[in-house]
Amino acid sequence: MNHGNVIISFDEVSFYYDHNKPILNESSFTVRENAKITIMGQNGAGKSTIFKLILGELKPTEGRVNILNKASIAIGLQVMPKKYFDLTVTEYFETAFDEKKYDIEKRVKDVLEVVNLTTAFDKKIKDFSGGQLARLLLAYALIQEPDILLLDEPTNNLDVDGINHLTGFLMGYEKTVIVISHDAGFLNSFTDGVLNLDVYTKKVEQYVGDYFDVIEQIAQQIEREQRKNAQLERNIQDRKDKVNFFSNKGGKMRRLASKLRDEVAEDEENMVDVRRDDKTIRPFVIPAQPWSEVVARISSVGIIHDHKRTAKKVQIKFFNSTRLQIVGPNGIGKSTLLRELALGENEGTSITPGVRVGYYQQDFAGLDFDETVYDSLLKISDDPSHERIYATAAHFLLTGEMIRNKIGSLSEGQKGLLCYARFVLQKPGILILDEPTNHINFRHIPIIAQAIQDYDGAIILVSHMPEFVEQITFNETLDLAGFLKK
Repeated sequence: MNHGNVIISFDEVSFYYDHNKPILNESSFTVRENAKITIMGQNGAGKSTIFKLILGELKPTEGRVNILNKASIAIGLQVMPKKYFDLTVTEYFETAFDEKKYDIEKRVKDVLEVVNLTTAFDKKIKDFSGGQLARLLLAYALIQEPDILLLDEPTNNLDVDGINHLTGFLMGYEKTVIVISHDAGFLNSFTDGVLNLDVYTKKVEQYVGDYFDVIEQIAQQIEREQRKNAQLERNIQDRKDKVNFFSNKGGKMRRLASKLRDEVAEDEENMVDVRRDDKTIRPFVIPAQPWSEVVARISSVGIIHDHKRTAKKVQIKFFNSTRLQIVGPNGIGKSTLLRELALGENEGTSITPGVRVGYYQQDFAGLDFDETVYDSLLKISDDPSHERIYATAAHFLLTGEMIRNKIGSLSEGQKGLLCYARFVLQKPGILILDEPTNHINFRHIPIIAQAIQDYDGAIILVSHMPEFVEQITFNETLDLAGFLKK
């Protein structure tokens, strides 16, 4: 695809809420028309801040953000705002426009076809599954026909068909697209450039190439910088040794020592700041609550088809050794089943009294966003020591400064890591995991998969990430789509 004029430029942009904690520092980059760009960086590095600066929701502290000819911009959010939950589909899409659109139903029908979603227009937003909400969020951005499409974690909650459909759409989309995502395979299929936020320097590095090319470029850059510094360090030490020897001599030797000192100073100035790669969480263990009896039971599941829910009988008993994977397309009832089991909302599912439940909700609804990170960890821990709370938080890259902030101030990825820190302190008897890789940096995912694989309690899991699921051994699979064939 031919790229046109520069449509977005950041000119020496700095942004900070607090002068001592910059998010961006004199960052410059450009994005051309029709480009497909990925923003990558560690959780909390400022990726969403860049989106807000492009949208004009935030203003640079210093520098300029330039948008070509007031190009139109729309964003596909990663989480459905709760203010829309009680709206119907039609009412939801009406909020995308400043003026009334008399052909709104035709526009909605057309855009839902693009995202491969069939639904009744009078259905309430709160009644959709996580995967269906992801499609609605994308459609909401597309219906505005923007010149610049911003997508924030668009594959979260999508099944394989949904991801493939989105990938095909983006490859053929003839306008500018900027994506934040931790799904490396998805990104590599359409990306032609990367903006990398360095969480240490607070600058943006711009790369050309597909996603995996850029990862390799960064690795090579780190290796070159380390090699250069190693050579300079050897030269510096050699010259310092000679300075110490010659400085005690007289005449020409002393002058040579002075010259060597100048060379040492020059080499020290040429030392480069080695680009530090994203931090990855260290391996961890989720302790299991000892339990010798039945942990939980499922006697019926609700299957959603053609906008109707039908109860189907099953007989599943969970013991410590039970590892159940639930599969099926978006909207069939997977998340509903997990929620009903975890929260005791349906008599067809139950958890034995006394069993502690570790529940990862794909939208983090179980976290109190007004609570501090510290209080959230303290409340769930059976060891309320200050040192234990801080050490566990740090293990999941939640710093001492961050731990006193409200959960609502965390990035989505940091909220995900907080859930795993809570599991470590809680010592649950059963893990109920609904898309437990949502928002998580891909570097952390193998570590998390290993922790779940090593967990000794019962597990029930829903995930649309094959490379994650493949690392975990299951002894039972419940395919909800199979009930539609009976």
